[in-house]
Amino acid sequence: MAGPVAAAALAVTLVMGSCQKREPAPSRAQVRTPAAQPADAPAVLAAVQAPGAKATVLNVWATWCEPCREEFPDLVRLGHEYSNRGVRLVLVSGDFDTEKAAVDKFLADQGVDFATYIKSGDDMKFINSLNPKWSGALPATFVYDGQGRLRDFWEGKASYEKMEERLLRVLQARGAADSTEART
Repeated sequence: MAGPVAAAALAVTLVMGSCQKREPAPSRAQVRTPAAQPADAPAVLAAVQAPGAKATVLNVWATWCEPCREEFPDLVRLGHEYSNRGVRLVLVSGDFDTEKAAVDKFLADQGVDFATYIKSGDDMKFINSLNPKWSGALPATFVYDGQGRLRDFWEGKASYEKMEERLLRVLQARGAADSTEART
C-alpha cells in the first residue's frame, strides 16, 4: 500500500507545484549590468592593486576600436573562466564621456556583469601611469601579479590563446614565488 500512497502524494505535489506562480529566469537582457564608472589612472591602479587577486588582467578598449570589439568576447571569457583561480578582469573604456551610453550598451550586450570604468583625466598622464612604454594604441592589455606589479603588456588585438598563455605565465611565476617563499 505504501507504493500507491507514495505515488499519489508525489503526483499531488507535482500538480500543486506546477500551479504556483513562478518568476521566469531573467533573460540576458534583464541581467543588471553595472554602468561604466569614470576613473582616472590612480583609481584604475587602485582597482588593479586591490587585495584578493592572484593576477589582474587590465584591458583598455573603446567602442569605436574594431580590434577592441573583436577581442572583447575572449576577454570576458578569460575573466569568467579564470575568476575561480583568483584572476580579476578590469576593463577601462577609452571612449569620451559623451559616449557613456554606447559604452554601457556595449558592456550589456557583451554580458559584462562586473564593475568597469571609463577613462577620465589627461590622456598622457593616464597612459604613462599604466606604462610609459605604452604608445596609447588600443586595445592595450596589462597583466599584473597579485601584488599589483606589472608583469606583461601588449598593444593590439590578441587571441584567447595568447591572452591565456600570457596570463598563465604570470600565474605560474606567482606559484613558483609562493613555493619559494614557503621554503624560506
